[in-house]
Amino acid sequence: MGKIATALTIAGSDSGGGAGIQADLKTFHQLGVYGMSAITAVTAQNTLGVAGVYPLSVEAVSLQIREVLRDIGADAAKTGMLFDAAIISAVAEEVKAFGIQKLVVDPVMVAKGGAKLLLDEAIVALQKHLLPVSEVVTPNLPEAECLTGMQIRTPEDMREGARAIHALGVRNVLMKGGHLEGDVVVDMLFDGQAFYEISHERVQTRHTHGTGCTFSAALTAELAKGTPLVTAVEKANRFIFEAIKTAPQLGGGHGPTNHWAVIDE
Repeated sequence: MGKIATALTIAGSDSGGGAGIQADLKTFHQLGVYGMSAITAVTAQNTLGVAGVYPLSVEAVSLQIREVLRDIGADAAKTGMLFDAAIISAVAEEVKAFGIQKLVVDPVMVAKGGAKLLLDEAIVALQKHLLPVSEVVTPNLPEAECLTGMQIRTPEDMREGARAIHALGVRNVLMKGGHLEGDVVVDMLFDGQAFYEISHERVQTRHTHGTGCTFSAALTAELAKGTPLVTAVEKANRFIFEAIKTAPQLGGGHGPTNHWAVIDE
């Protein structure tokens, strides 16, 4: 076996296993990447909703990141639920200190059931500290609205929102179009110069818990392996489509996607 690619997830723990570090680590493994984690918060949740959120201290989050990176290192990293401004600032400092170039930011703000997972003051910290050290940010449309203060209802709105987010300092913006209506879901990648559209058929299902985590984890895994960004986005898009289409039908609410999904290389 040659050198295996490594990826670090900095995110919350989902006791139901469909999102957060559980989804990230399962996706990393499925795509052939060695996964590591730094937990920012513990949640008590299932497919029906979030019953409790218990953040870790800033020191605990920073030390997890530091100990992993100073020994094993990471070819790529991603963030999920970061909870508050202090944790976001600390994560940004560790990313800069260790020179992580391939950072994927999934700006997790609200759970499927409506529970708030990012405090309001943390949005400013994410914009100011984390986005400028990130390779790509992957907001859905409600998250993009929070980041920009815009209303996003059309493909042209998506382009305008992508430009506004790019102006915050992130190198690439991947706007996920799942909240727009239509039988086809169109995502838009903006690199500051051009837009690339990636689309797939919409799957009608309630089993979509953790789709953002799983998609961004697949993207992180591909970047860790050295896949060019546009191709990495295309592969992550195919992975999440298959994961949703073959969801295991678990739980009485928004069930998880299938982290054993297989895509053609």
